Amino acid sequence: MRKGEIFKKENILVGASVSDWKEAVRAAGGVLEAAGSATSRYTEEMVAAVEEMGPYMVILPKLALAHAAPSGAVLRNDVSLVTLKEPVRFGSENDPVHVVLCICCTDRESHREALQRIARMVMDEDIVDRLAAAASVEEILSVAEGY
Repeated sequence: MRKGEIFKKENILVGASVSDWKEAVRAAGGVLEAAGSATSRYTEEMVAAVEEMGPYMVILPKLALAHAAPSGAVLRNDVSLVTLKEPVRFGSENDPVHVVLCICCTDRESHREALQRIARMVMDEDIVDRLAAAASVEEILSVAEGY
């Protein structure tokens, strides 16, 4: 990742077809698995977190921030982004979700820093709509540039 980049090109999936929130979380986690940044256990920890604590990951209208606590299932700090062909419902007042951002971190400090960086990006009023509407990986990289 170059300085100022929040996403690596290979960690973006545009227009994923999923049938429910679990598949959406698994798609985002699967990107991190493919990158060698997390194991499938981490992906299942994210699903379990929603099952146990409710849809807290849906932090803004249309946006879920998928994550679980740092654990041995995380191999290195990383971020993925998945846009959905059809939005899904998590059971949140911010449903339906169009974009799933996913972070995995090896420790609590990295976790906090990643959350802060993403928070700065999503504070931009129309960023989620722009990410959701992006038709290509290049367009997402352009939208996210500078965060």
